[in-house]
Amino acid sequence: MRTKLFALSLAGVIASMGTAHAATDINFWHSMQGALGERVNELVDDFNKSQSDYVVHAIYKGSYGESMNAGIAAFRAGNAPDVLQVFEVGTATMMHAKGAIMPVQEMSEKAGDPINPDDFLGAVAGYYSSSEGKLISMPFNSSTPVFYYNKDAFKKAGLDTENPPKTWQEVEEAGKKLRAAGMECGYTTSWPSWIQLETFAAWHNIPYASQNNGFDGPEARLELDNPLFVRHLTNLAKMSKEGTFTYGGRGDAPNALFTSGKCGMFTGSSGNRANIIKTGNFDFGTSFLPYYDDVKGAPQNSIIGGASLWVFSKKSPEVYKGVTKFFKFLSSPEKAAQWHQATGYVPVTKAGYEVTKESGFYEKNPGTDIPVKQLDATTTENSRGIRLGYLPQIREIEEGEMESIFSGKETAEQGVANMNKRGNELLERFEKSVK
Repeated sequence: MRTKLFALSLAGVIASMGTAHAATDINFWHSMQGALGERVNELVDDFNKSQSDYVVHAIYKGSYGESMNAGIAAFRAGNAPDVLQVFEVGTATMMHAKGAIMPVQEMSEKAGDPINPDDFLGAVAGYYSSSEGKLISMPFNSSTPVFYYNKDAFKKAGLDTENPPKTWQEVEEAGKKLRAAGMECGYTTSWPSWIQLETFAAWHNIPYASQNNGFDGPEARLELDNPLFVRHLTNLAKMSKEGTFTYGGRGDAPNALFTSGKCGMFTGSSGNRANIIKTGNFDFGTSFLPYYDDVKGAPQNSIIGGASLWVFSKKSPEVYKGVTKFFKFLSSPEKAAQWHQATGYVPVTKAGYEVTKESGFYEKNPGTDIPVKQLDATTTENSRGIRLGYLPQIREIEEGEMESIFSGKETAEQGVANMNKRGNELLERFEKSVK
């Protein structure tokens, strides 16, 4: 009898052990590689170790464009991941993907653990929220463009290492001195459309598109015929001809021109900080974006880039509970601060910023608070951000035209006119597709 009872007891223990370890799997597709990919894996590992009910599997799926296309294709095939990282220019497309998305705030409320949009920086939460102020996707790696400069190169060129250029005229002048000192390149930029058109517009408080830059609906159209865009692109083309500006390509391709030490100045994502530290063999500084000082109201504020986390529909309640718990973990003050400090992305939560500030991190690492300061402003209808359909394709058009402008094949006036015409043709198609 005792043997039988012992056997039953042992069977019960084994069964309970099996139940305890039946963790729910959560598949998370992302686009972080290199140092940033390492930071993502650390966060996921920390979450998995913090509890035993859920296991998040972080899977790299290529560039932002590649992972977004893969996620959409997987949904159509009936095997979408639970969470997909999507760059900010895909926001309008994801929002209008009817039936494909589970809004984050709705998910968390149903899971009984609400995510509060008021916990996030206003510029961040506002971009990823509906017109009713409800979070649709989860803010994660929010960045903004900043100005980086090679202090070693500045010193060699006789430039003030603690007083980097503030205006575009000063950038051009510094570029000439850097070139004269033997630098291969004075200035370069990554993500040309995001930085030189979209953010440029917000920084100078001029419209990029109608309908509140697309926030008010799919009827929005590009408004690039503003003389300031023509002036800026004409100026960059002149610098290109002089050799003070080097066009390094699209996306993150130009980053290597700076980290290799070839270019003395660089505008790129604040999220580049981790890779510059890891791969750059020089002392560097971070400063505010350049602006034209004769433009009234400039500088205004920069806009966010990076990406947010989207949750697909048709998942089980248990998966949604796990995703909510994972998101709450990522947005906790300590983890938000850790992510910000390790990568250069902005602390998406107010508490994450306060934790970082109180730790003395900004004092020990001058310039790391620049992204927050650039975003910390009362936004205008021109500076909240850009929310347009087919924005990735519009950027491709814009960058193709910029390449023609910088190479001297066409004037800035011609290039801007082509951007407007071809971009608005896409926006007309998008409007028809969502109505």
